[in-house]
Amino acid sequence: MSDLTIKPMEQENAGAHLRKWRRHRRLSQLELAMRAGVSGRHLSFIESGRAQPSRAMILKLATQLAIPTRGVNEILQAGGFANAYPFHDQPDKRLEVRLRTVQQILDAHNPYPAFAINRWWEAVATNRAFALFNDNVDPTLLQPPMNILRLCLHPSGLAPHILNLPEVTQFIFARLDRDIERTADPVLIALKQELFSYVEEVQSKPSQTPGLAEVLTPLRLRTPHSDVALFGMVTVFGTPNDVTLSELAIETFFPADEATEQLLATMNA
Repeated sequence: MSDLTIKPMEQENAGAHLRKWRRHRRLSQLELAMRAGVSGRHLSFIESGRAQPSRAMILKLATQLAIPTRGVNEILQAGGFANAYPFHDQPDKRLEVRLRTVQQILDAHNPYPAFAINRWWEAVATNRAFALFNDNVDPTLLQPPMNILRLCLHPSGLAPHILNLPEVTQFIFARLDRDIERTADPVLIALKQELFSYVEEVQSKPSQTPGLAEVLTPLRLRTPHSDVALFGMVTVFGTPNDVTLSELAIETFFPADEATEQLLATMNA
């Protein structure tokens, strides 16, 4: 299982964190002040460090900026306050129970592939049918922490075997951009730059399934057994009050045609 702990935050005051988030959300001080019901002068003093925001003010501004739970904790810590949302440096019994539930969900999805990822797209759990994606890839890409996006687009990963690679690549970057917009996470920003280094090769590969992206973006994959067609669904925890759980997502795949359904049923019988 991958590391789910909080990574060290930058040593900045609360105002500096709030300013970064406001700029990331592309809001002016006046716009944020009006949304939060505070004066622009007071917000300016907070961002510059001339005024120390209260815990209530931090939470109010964080709500208006739609800051994720991890980011809210970082700002509160920078302001000298306790976390608003619990997190786990080491798995406790409650988290272990929830993670076992995640594994049960994945296992129940057999014979179709499924996995759970953390905020950095690192796989924290997989089911038996996930082995479909392990064939013909560099084993180092499967070592923990296994990054799902790197596995998909790396030239030694699944990319050479994805028949509709341009569509899949476009879909991946769209999702990654949404994650970056939501979290402003530097790890994801660095991951995007890494994946971009593979794009030129990806874009030179013609699609063999034109037009499908207009409805959905299936994954059409050539395997040693046969070509398969899959479409995916994402599940997240509803309104979690725990940082770790708020950052987990479950990805489940379903057969997009009858041949794939029959193959997966046979492989995972």
